[in-house]
Amino acid sequence: MTSIVRNQWYVAAYGREIGREVFGRTICGESILFWRREDGTVTAMSDRCVHRRFPLSEKPSHLVGDTVVCGYHGFTYDADGKCVAVPGQTRVPRTARLKSYPVVEQDSFVWVFIGDDDRSDSVPIPRAPWLDQEGYTTVSGMEPLAARASLLVDNLMDLSHETYLHGGYIGTPEVANTPITTEVDEDAQVVYVSRHMDDADCPPFYAKSTGIQGRIVRWQDIEFHPPCLYLLHSRVAPVGVLPDEDGSDPGGFHVEVVYAITPETEHSTHDFWAVARDFALEDEGVSDFLRESNRTVVLQDVVALDALERVLAGEPDGYQELSINIDTGGLAARRIIAAQAAAGAEQVPDSPATLASR
Repeated sequence: MTSIVRNQWYVAAYGREIGREVFGRTICGESILFWRREDGTVTAMSDRCVHRRFPLSEKPSHLVGDTVVCGYHGFTYDADGKCVAVPGQTRVPRTARLKSYPVVEQDSFVWVFIGDDDRSDSVPIPRAPWLDQEGYTTVSGMEPLAARASLLVDNLMDLSHETYLHGGYIGTPEVANTPITTEVDEDAQVVYVSRHMDDADCPPFYAKSTGIQGRIVRWQDIEFHPPCLYLLHSRVAPVGVLPDEDGSDPGGFHVEVVYAITPETEHSTHDFWAVARDFALEDEGVSDFLRESNRTVVLQDVVALDALERVLAGEPDGYQELSINIDTGGLAARRIIAAQAAAGAEQVPDSPATLASR
């Protein structure tokens, strides 16, 4: 059975990746063509010409106004995927139409709906508003994983690995040594994992970006919306500096770490990452440092997860893995994703925390 959840919205690209050039990306095993119409809106359709299956994202395919012309034989399609011209004849075959996909551009991401088009309006898109919100500055990127998406979910839900895999960047001993709390909102299908450290080393990732000297209060609050969006609400402050009773937090530094987890195939993944901060907003040096540091951390994960994928591909049937307390969040996420995949990703209830404005 497939591990990919259908009838779901997935991040296909950053908005900045798509312009007036044809752009192709494989999402959940489907080759999809993206481009911006002349009015700036994004369109998505199958990236295979109906004639001989030539990829429309390959040159010399190109745009002419709001149509795309196949670079092999000249079949021409409008923004809805309908073929409007074929070479050597005036009649266009009735079946000459490409599959089109619902698209929403939101929070700097371009989301595409994989599944039945008539389900798209009933399935909520989780939000990551900090990525293009006033009062935050964001750095972001994407790295390809030669590993199944579930391995990245496991990795992100258990941050104890920071101590060992990311030492010298974001990992300190306290991350692995501090117990977690896990909650699951079964109605909204959201998994929460929290780790609050009252007295911890300040890793270089935060020391160099915030300027904090000495030990810190460090909070990691995970909010995962299966199957595709992971939010890490991170707070750091000097030891003893806590939020005020009214909820304001002038003494804290806040970082919103976002991962969009998009299966490319059953065994490869698009790992979109973004880091939004509410401090040093105009400091390009801080932005450059956080961009390079987080990309280094992501690439460390990529190496580890690619190796794990190779190992799992060779494991004998029936191998029993071992799970411990730190795995409770990841196991809850697995359970929800498995249920979504089995049920065809039935609509989850509307929730202010998860619904998009569409």
